[in-house]
Amino acid sequence: MTASNINLASDRPIGFSPKGKAIVVDDERSSRMILSALLKQMGYEVIQAQNGAQGVDLFRSEKPDLVLMDIMMPVMDGYEAVKLIKSEPSDTFTPVIFLTGVTDKQDLAKCIEVGGDDFLTKPFSHTLLTAKIQSMERISLLHKQVNKLYARTQQDQAMAEEVFAGAVVTGNVALDAIHTLLKPAELFSGDVLLTAYSPSGDLNVLMGDFTGHGLAAALGAMPASEVFRAMTGKGFSTQQILAGINSKLLGLLPTSMFLAIQFLTVSRELDYVSVCNCGMPDILFLDADDHSIKHRTPSLGIPLGISGDVDFNECVEVVKINQGDSILLASDGVTEAFNNNREHFTRERLENAISEQHADESTIDSISRALDEFCGDATQADDISLAEIPCTPDILQTIECEVSDTQQQPAPSTEDSSESTVDFSITLHGDRLSDADPIPLLINHIHELEGLGENRRLLFTILTELYVNALDHGVLRLDSAIKNEKDGFTHYFTERERRLENLTDGYVKIAISSRTTANGGEMIINMKDSGDGFDFAGLRCDTSDHSKLCGRGIQLISELCSSITYIEPGNQVEVIYSWSSN
Repeated sequence: MTASNINLASDRPIGFSPKGKAIVVDDERSSRMILSALLKQMGYEVIQAQNGAQGVDLFRSEKPDLVLMDIMMPVMDGYEAVKLIKSEPSDTFTPVIFLTGVTDKQDLAKCIEVGGDDFLTKPFSHTLLTAKIQSMERISLLHKQVNKLYARTQQDQAMAEEVFAGAVVTGNVALDAIHTLLKPAELFSGDVLLTAYSPSGDLNVLMGDFTGHGLAAALGAMPASEVFRAMTGKGFSTQQILAGINSKLLGLLPTSMFLAIQFLTVSRELDYVSVCNCGMPDILFLDADDHSIKHRTPSLGIPLGISGDVDFNECVEVVKINQGDSILLASDGVTEAFNNNREHFTRERLENAISEQHADESTIDSISRALDEFCGDATQADDISLAEIPCTPDILQTIECEVSDTQQQPAPSTEDSSESTVDFSITLHGDRLSDADPIPLLINHIHELEGLGENRRLLFTILTELYVNALDHGVLRLDSAIKNEKDGFTHYFTERERRLENLTDGYVKIAISSRTTANGGEMIINMKDSGDGFDFAGLRCDTSDHSKLCGRGIQLISELCSSITYIEPGNQVEVIYSWSSN
């Protein structure tokens, strides 16, 4: 033979691919030599150890790909050596095969118990040992492939988590005032908490629970949050936002997935909350003084993403609140959390945790403590989400600074040659008043034409107050004094919905004339309804008049606008809003 056919250094054919390192641990030199020769023929670089202690040291320093281990050896036997080897932190799989002269079944079973992957009794067949080594090689290769796939999955999940946080979580508001406990069962949570301000300054809060948990469930949160924020930002009502999310999810989610939700709209005056519960545990209203449960809103509708034939007007409840009250939202992962005895936490334990909270802890802290004590080290099976929304000014945007910058601005000169004017109007008749909200559409149309900037939210507030007054008191003939009665808010809004459902005639007309100049702009808003009007002759709406007749809505309009004028017989009002670009 010629040198071109034989690798003299390794006694292996040229081009043979080494399989890595192997350690042979045996106190008999002859056994080590025989095993080393066999392993070299298979393509391994072989390292020898005379006892278990040497084997462990070499394993730590050489990081082998295979270990052949004897049992009965001085200094340290094979059992102890393998225990130490298998306890070493490692991301790789290193197979250990015991080669032993013992034949007792219990001793052989111990080979597996201490961490060995296979065993063979002496004397052994070289063919059988080769087959076992090849089997371990296949397992090792599969382990490496799984590790690569796992690493890639971890990278993908990290990227998805970053995208998810940016798309869903980052846009939330008032989180420094809202107390939360959010514990996903996996990396991704199927629960979602969304918060956003409407143009009028109200706070919208949505807690949702998608079917299941993990990445698949979390994917639904992205389109839901997109619709929630877009429609909240444009000023749509609770019912319209829920209908929008429902429509979006119906087109995207598989039939096996849906979104149970709790939805709140906290009014900017902190006097009432519009609340909707579809498929979630009760929403709890907690008293400001003693933190007792003063009201609960159960589920009144089906989860979103199941059916397009849902009337969300029937699911929305209006609840009167006092400043300092708080509202507790919870997913079913709280009440259905279990301990090692498979007992559920239950609604009763949740409410006990609320009533038994310590003086120096929040409601969320008290519930979290009760959960930890109850569940112990039991595996968390579902996402756990809690949020307590305090009905305090901390959760709301302030508009005082914006009002001081914009109110009572002088109208721009009509002689300014750079001014331009836009005029348009809209009239809603009969039952269209019950199923359409023109204000978001109007304000977005104005914004596209005029580029309102910071004036957008204030104009939304003005238009909303004018429209609600025209619809409620003009067309529907509702008396706002009802709200001052016991359960007045509930009575008022229940009666409002009843009259809207039965509305067949009447109208509200909105006419807007807007002009901009180099120095700012002016908008004239005229609101007329089909009502009988009211006696406005003695009505004073300056900022110093806090009479009940004027009401907070009209008083706010008078603060924001340059002028407010009622026209006979009182079913028409015209306001002028002026702003300066300086």
